[in-house]
Amino acid sequence: MIGLKKRNAGISAHDDYMKKALIAMSGGVDREKSCCSLDDVEDARSVCYRIGIRYYVFNFSERFKEDVMERFVRAYENGCTPNPCIDCNRYLKFDKLFQRMKEVGRDYIVTGHYARVEYDGDKRRYLLKKALDDNKDQSYVLYTLTQEQLAHVSFPLGKLTKDQVRDIAKRHGFINARKHDSQDICFVPDGDYAGFIEKYTGHESVPGDFVDKSGNILGRHKGIIHYTLGQRRGLGIPPASRLYVCGISPKTNQVVLGKEEELFSWELTAGEVNLISCESLPEPVKLKAKIRYRHPEEPATAWQTPDGKLHVKFDRPQRAITKGQAVVLYDGDEVIGGGVIE
Repeated sequence: MIGLKKRNAGISAHDDYMKKALIAMSGGVDREKSCCSLDDVEDARSVCYRIGIRYYVFNFSERFKEDVMERFVRAYENGCTPNPCIDCNRYLKFDKLFQRMKEVGRDYIVTGHYARVEYDGDKRRYLLKKALDDNKDQSYVLYTLTQEQLAHVSFPLGKLTKDQVRDIAKRHGFINARKHDSQDICFVPDGDYAGFIEKYTGHESVPGDFVDKSGNILGRHKGIIHYTLGQRRGLGIPPASRLYVCGISPKTNQVVLGKEEELFSWELTAGEVNLISCESLPEPVKLKAKIRYRHPEEPATAWQTPDGKLHVKFDRPQRAITKGQAVVLYDGDEVIGGGVIE
């Protein structure tokens, strides 16, 4: 549930129309796995009524389609593996809803993200920090927040554990006190990304060749949208060969297969950079970097190149650094910033 707050007043916002469109497109939503079922809308309404705050539904469906769903489709068609939750936070929760916050005269957006915001008087900057509950920390998907947004956002769950939050909800009789955590992408609740893309675009993916790094043909693939870097299952290649997806070429419609050791890389370059704790990183600095949501942070050196790109060199090679995913930099529990891996 998301709230817009001014003093003791509040407005929770969920997009009823968006969810109807998603359900029509996906054929239904499993509320135990998805964060965007129609039941969620009613649950939010129930909680708002119980604690006596106003409730509105805002229609952001067109923006969601353009900035989340279409970006998701384009990324897969170009051989990348996107993170639509980051785009949803960036373009919906902290852009479109931020705009709506101003329009209705509120001062803060309050969300249930597990993260913390603090103001550093020495740096004269707002800082994004990890949640105290490491198992629930969501700072990775919030690295795109700007200074203006951080000044007007509140994450009250950042200092609590999930069990504490559930206990509070239970004590207050909230209908969602024992609700399952969301797991899947809301518009692809069955996890069939390729099937969703084919349905969304209205055309089937084009088969092509599996090749090795020398260009030798190893077999046929079902279309590049069916594969992501590091994948081994579902290739239709004899298991004894122990081959993995090591590259995807949209131009040639080929999927490159190789041994697992070929998946490891020492460094990466990222674009669409957003830095939070500083204006820039002109000189190399030792930090820790995370290359996907459930990936552990790894020691690395990071700096910005003259064109503003972020370059990260790891202390040890990393497996399956994937185009389209985000790399997020940390200094202890503080988010330095991040970018989209290119």
